[in-house]
Amino acid sequence: MTVRATVAAPTTGRTVPAPSFAHLARLTDDTGLFEHARHATVRREHGYCTDDVARGLVVASREPDPSAAVLRLAERYLAFLAHAQNAQGAFHNRLGFNRTWIDQPGLGDWWGRALWGLGTAAARSPVPWIRQEALLAFTRGASRRAVAPRAMAFAALGAAELLRADPGNEPAAALLADAVTTIGPPDPDPRWPWPQQQLTYANAALAEAVIVAGDLLDDPPALTAGLRMLKWLLDIQTSDGHLSVLPSAGWQRDTPRLRHDQQPIEVAALADACATAAGITGGQIWYAAVRQSIVWFLGDNDAGQVMWDPATGGGYDGLTPHGPNLNQGAESTLALISTLQHRATR
Repeated sequence: MTVRATVAAPTTGRTVPAPSFAHLARLTDDTGLFEHARHATVRREHGYCTDDVARGLVVASREPDPSAAVLRLAERYLAFLAHAQNAQGAFHNRLGFNRTWIDQPGLGDWWGRALWGLGTAAARSPVPWIRQEALLAFTRGASRRAVAPRAMAFAALGAAELLRADPGNEPAAALLADAVTTIGPPDPDPRWPWPQQQLTYANAALAEAVIVAGDLLDDPPALTAGLRMLKWLLDIQTSDGHLSVLPSAGWQRDTPRLRHDQQPIEVAALADACATAAGITGGQIWYAAVRQSIVWFLGDNDAGQVMWDPATGGGYDGLTPHGPNLNQGAESTLALISTLQHRATR
């Protein structure tokens, strides 16, 4: 159900809030993270998905000083992923509210996101048993290879987290190298320097995967290629000094580009990739892009509308021509949290 309403535009001189986990906790029960909400109310009938639970583990693990409540979220998300994984390293994606899997284990995007979450938890969690269990599940999953570039890119981000913490982790290094091959080199055409003929969703994650591979595997050509891809993405998604991200329909090469509906996941992916590029290169353009990503949620966007609810801590599901979709599902709330986690980036 799509709900749209007009939200007052923010004033200048915005105060950037700390990420709130309140709505994420509202969407979480003792099993996992519910996918959808109507406004701020959980829609249990839609069940859970590994995609969102994995992203939940990413943001919970990235908190530098997690509260007891955030650690409990990380524990539940880790348990969900362990339950979703089979002995061969693949993952189920969809669990009904009746606690029954409604799909078969596979190597889709959810596999990649699961490895992203597990790699982040293994590298960053302050709790030893969480790190150990996450590493075990990551290693099992990292023995597999997906054919889809996005699935491999998401998995590569988890591998990169592990390699930063443990440069000798061979399964992570091999996965990261194979991800670059699967993503492919950017097109030499400066008008479309992208490995594929279509941009779909979370596009910046592909560029980020190539960037971190170039950095961690000492591969300067890959680093250059990834930065070139990211710079182009940033250029085409900037309008009049603010972000105007690609819509849910994506963009096919040599076709007209649509402007709506814009999804928070695009902003979050761009924030992550630009924060990574800033940390590696120190380039001011990347720091500025992180700030643009943050203020997109605060109202510096095409519609001049706030894209989150301060009363609940939830992120709005999309930006339409008529204003925000006021539903506060898991994906948009996770996008808000992950973007605000970069607020200290300078």
